[in-house]
Amino acid sequence: MELFVVHSRLVFVFGLLGNIISTGVYFAPMPTIIEICKAKSTMGFQSLPYIVSLFSALLWLFYALVKGGDTFLLISINTLGIFIESVYIIIFLIFATPNTKKQTFKGLTGVMVLCLVISLGTFFSFQGHTRVLVVGWICVAVSVCVFAAPLTIVFEVVRTKSVEFMPLSLSCFLTLSATMWFAYGMSLKDICVTVPNVLGFLLGVFQMGLYAYYKRKAAKNISNTGEEKLKAAGGGNKDQHVINMSVALSNSEVHPVDSSGRSSEAEDETQRSGSQDDNDNNGGGSSMKLEVRGARADVIN
Repeated sequence: MELFVVHSRLVFVFGLLGNIISTGVYFAPMPTIIEICKAKSTMGFQSLPYIVSLFSALLWLFYALVKGGDTFLLISINTLGIFIESVYIIIFLIFATPNTKKQTFKGLTGVMVLCLVISLGTFFSFQGHTRVLVVGWICVAVSVCVFAAPLTIVFEVVRTKSVEFMPLSLSCFLTLSATMWFAYGMSLKDICVTVPNVLGFLLGVFQMGLYAYYKRKAAKNISNTGEEKLKAAGGGNKDQHVINMSVALSNSEVHPVDSSGRSSEAEDETQRSGSQDDNDNNGGGSSMKLEVRGARADVIN
């Protein structure tokens, strides 16, 4: 019954908060699992993250059982984690291709064998506090690897200068979870719980800072690009208008054109008919036309 007794109020508070936040982290892949169920296909997703999480939860559960004391809340969250990750893996196996199933079973077998070796090896090789320390530092090593896994995403963000592959909500949850479990470890005076969560907190803060930096930079680039396009469009239209007006003015020419040739047939006909008066009334004298390229005007004198 000693496992279910919590002697420190701070241990209980931080452990309870850690349980709540870590539950949210465990349920974070749920949208992906729902997509897999709807599509009835794994859609290229990998089972490795679920297997690694299952391995970590199994080790921490073993550590909490070996240590005893105020570890009930550590037992509860890792028991829940084992259950949730197992459900994820089962669903993944249902819809996986034969080759993917084979790889997943290999991963699961490796995890189970490793857990069995660690538990039996430490149980028969060490006693008391030494066993607790050995199991604890093995858990620390595994947790460091789990926390370091998102560094591949960090490298991708730096390379592409895009936060598309870094969900902010998950980074926030992981940072909060690491903070609560760090406080829990400090209250419990357990270095094996404290150390990996210091790293988890630092990596979480770094990821959020990186997200904010590249998100702001991307927004600034979009704003600058939009302003440049607007300026280019406005300036280009204005310049084009000026150029068109200049061309029109430079090409505008005014020159006289004698229209007597155009009316020679009419004059010959009127002369043959002997209608001199009609000829005078219809504009005897010189007729001039002003021709402007682009705008024509006839002026008759």
